[in-house]
Amino acid sequence: MDNASDDKITFDDEGHCNYCNNALSKIGKVYFPNEEGKKRLDEMLATIKADGSGKKYDCMMGISGGLDSSYLAYLGYTWGLRILAVHVDDGFDTAISQNNIKKLVAAAHIDLVTIKPDAKQFNNLTKAYMIAGVPNLAVPQDNILFAALYKYARENNLKYFLSGGNFALECILQRGNTHAAYDLVNIKDIHRRFGTEPIDKLPFISQYRVEINKRILGLRTILPLNYIDYNRDSAFKELNEFCGFEYYGRKHLENILTAFVQLVWFPKKFGVDKRTSHLSSMIVSGQMTRGEALIELSKPLIEDEAQMSEYIALIKDRLGITDEEFKEIMTSSGKQHTEYRTDELYSAVINILKRYEIL
Repeated sequence: MDNASDDKITFDDEGHCNYCNNALSKIGKVYFPNEEGKKRLDEMLATIKADGSGKKYDCMMGISGGLDSSYLAYLGYTWGLRILAVHVDDGFDTAISQNNIKKLVAAAHIDLVTIKPDAKQFNNLTKAYMIAGVPNLAVPQDNILFAALYKYARENNLKYFLSGGNFALECILQRGNTHAAYDLVNIKDIHRRFGTEPIDKLPFISQYRVEINKRILGLRTILPLNYIDYNRDSAFKELNEFCGFEYYGRKHLENILTAFVQLVWFPKKFGVDKRTSHLSSMIVSGQMTRGEALIELSKPLIEDEAQMSEYIALIKDRLGITDEEFKEIMTSSGKQHTEYRTDELYSAVINILKRYEIL
C-alpha cells in the first residue's frame, strides 16, 4: 500500500497503513468465520425465509459473473433461499462470464433478470466518463444495477438484498480515486459536459431515492459471506464442481470494461495497482502471507498483452473512440469526480439527520 496513489492512506510509526489497521480491528466485529458466524447466519436465514412466506421470492441480489456474487448465489441455493437475481449486461461481459452465469443460474434454479441498457446511450455516457478522466468508470453500470434492484424489490415486495460484499477479500478498499455510484448530480454533470447523446432511456437512481426506498420498502442489505470462512480458492473449486464455473482471472476481470479499468485505466491515469488492496485483504483474512503476496505483486500486471489489446480495440469500437482520441484520453492527467458538480446537499442533509439521530 502506498500514499502516492491514494491520498487517503496514512501510516503509523511502525509503517502500518490506516486501511490495514482498520481492517484488523474489525476481525471479530464484522467477520465471523466460526461458530458465532454459523449462529448468526442461521438466524439471518430463518428471518429471510419467514419474511418470504407467501411470496414468490425470499430475497434478491445482483449477479455479475464474478466470484463473490456467484458463490453467494450458489450458497443461497444450498441454504434453500428463493432468489431473484439481476444482471446488467452492458455489452462488455466476457464469454467466460456469460457462460458462468448461464451454468450457475441453471444449476441453482435461480430466476435471472438481465438488464440491457440502451447501448447507444450507455456507451456514449461511458465515453463521456473517459473524456472526463475520472477514476470510477463503473458508475453508470453500478447506478443502473441499483435502479433495477430497487425496481424489482418494489414489484416483488422484497425486503432483503443479498450482497456479495465481504471482509475476506475486500476488507481493504482504497477510499481515494473513487466516487459514489448514487451521485446523480455528478453523472448528469459529466454527461452535460462530455456526452453527445441523450440519457433519457437509461434508468438511474439518486441518493435521495435510495434513502426513500429503504424507508418505504424496509430494504436491508446483508452480507452473508461475512458469516462463513470465505476462501477464494475453495469457492472457485466448489463452483467448478457444482456447475462447471470457469476461472476468469484475477478479481474483477469478469468484464472487459472492468478489466480495462483495473489493468490499464487505474495504473496509467492514477498510478493505482488494485492488486495491493486485493492481496492485502487476503493477508488480513489469513488466506495469504505477505511474502506470497509480494511474489504475486512482482508478476506483470497484464498477464496477456494480446488479449488486452483486443479488449481495448473492442472498447474503442463500441464507444466510438478513434486511436487519436484514445491516445489523448490516456495521456491527459486524471481528474477526480469532485472536480465536477457533486451532490453536496445530500451529504449535508445526511449529516444533519445523523446529528439528530433521525438516521
